[in-house]
Amino acid sequence: MLIVGNGKLVTRDSKLPFIENGALAIDGTKIVKVGTTPDLRNLYKGADYIDAKNRIIMPAFINTHEHIYSAMARGLSIKGYNPKGFLDILDGQWWTIDRRLTLEQIRYSAMDTMISCIRNGVTTIFDHHASFGHIKGSLFTIAEAAKELGIRACLCYEVSDRDGAEKAKEAVLENGEFIRFALKDDTDMIAGMMGMHAQFTISDATMELAAANKPEEAGYHIHVAEGIEDLHDCLKKYGKRIADRLMDWNILGKKTLLGHCIYINSHEMDLIRDTGTMVVHNPESNMGNACGCPPVMELVHRGILTGLGTDGYTHDMTESYKVANVLHKHHLCDANAAWSEVPEMLFKNNAAIAGRYFKAPLGVLKEGAAADVIVVDYDPPTYLDENNINGHILFGMTGRDVVTTIGNGKVLMQDREVKVADTEKVMAKCREESAKLWKNING
Repeated sequence: MLIVGNGKLVTRDSKLPFIENGALAIDGTKIVKVGTTPDLRNLYKGADYIDAKNRIIMPAFINTHEHIYSAMARGLSIKGYNPKGFLDILDGQWWTIDRRLTLEQIRYSAMDTMISCIRNGVTTIFDHHASFGHIKGSLFTIAEAAKELGIRACLCYEVSDRDGAEKAKEAVLENGEFIRFALKDDTDMIAGMMGMHAQFTISDATMELAAANKPEEAGYHIHVAEGIEDLHDCLKKYGKRIADRLMDWNILGKKTLLGHCIYINSHEMDLIRDTGTMVVHNPESNMGNACGCPPVMELVHRGILTGLGTDGYTHDMTESYKVANVLHKHHLCDANAAWSEVPEMLFKNNAAIAGRYFKAPLGVLKEGAAADVIVVDYDPPTYLDENNINGHILFGMTGRDVVTTIGNGKVLMQDREVKVADTEKVMAKCREESAKLWKNING
């Protein structure tokens, strides 16, 4: 039994949203009680105790679109790389990296990413992986790292014809094998999807192969209309818009997650909404790649389940929150935009998306929910309660303010010390492997 108490408890539970001197009790992987600190310490007198020291206790974050394979790109300069547009960025940087990743480099990319997630209070990720240099076993390698570090992970491999039909087939089979493996797992800590890059790199034959190898219980995780080139390709080759092509292949649905959705129209939004398909917005990535701004405010207003991700650009969900807040204000020239929509995406919708793949309630601190908890070192200069906590997070917190992270009842980090890995050794190995990758790329 573990109690986390003596903090301002933000539960995200409408029935009991805030307790000034709050605490929660954890037994195994679940929260068994929420209340005041004196009450819970009296009720569970023999329990271990983490003193939040009047800091903020809140649910751990969920990231609904990550890219572990990009971890070793930080600081990399690729010879001859001078992109003129989004397709050049994909081929010149990201596909150049993923074609050269070894299984060991995949492992340490996952270790680096997940340690950073722990440090930023993220305990659940939806990762979209690519490593065309080593496909087979890649998802299992990432899953092993997730298990070691205590991260809940929904994984998929990026199916694409960009390196030929045999590689595409190998990617489909990796997805299928991993999904079946995850469906048999009873820890509620791993899940699988049929990953796809984007329709412009996927032939009809590969679409058919993916459908034939996808277990019924899983959906797809695919980039949609991230660049205008994706839309132009679909119109030219198939005479239809992207959502229509996905609809024809039975890809849309409640278990499917669409990344980006920048160049979609009203008709496509109707298809996405009416099929219950999920969308994830990645503001920093869209801005950094100069792809454009998706109609996210309209997606949310139409009732489309839209979450917030990072696309590997950062592992700090508060950073993504801040950028999304100003992006849509700027794009719409409306200072009132995004105040409610973005926190809804981050705190409510990400949990709902995760709920379609994991059984235990996530993103909430209440009895029966997964014990995914963070303590944030934030001393508010003004009054704080459930009505203005989002403003405090937006303007006062960063991921690095997280001092303690608990995932599925296990203390992953306490007082900024990661408990589940020797971080010095891991980072030394990351530097060693990244040096090999960089040499492989640049010679």
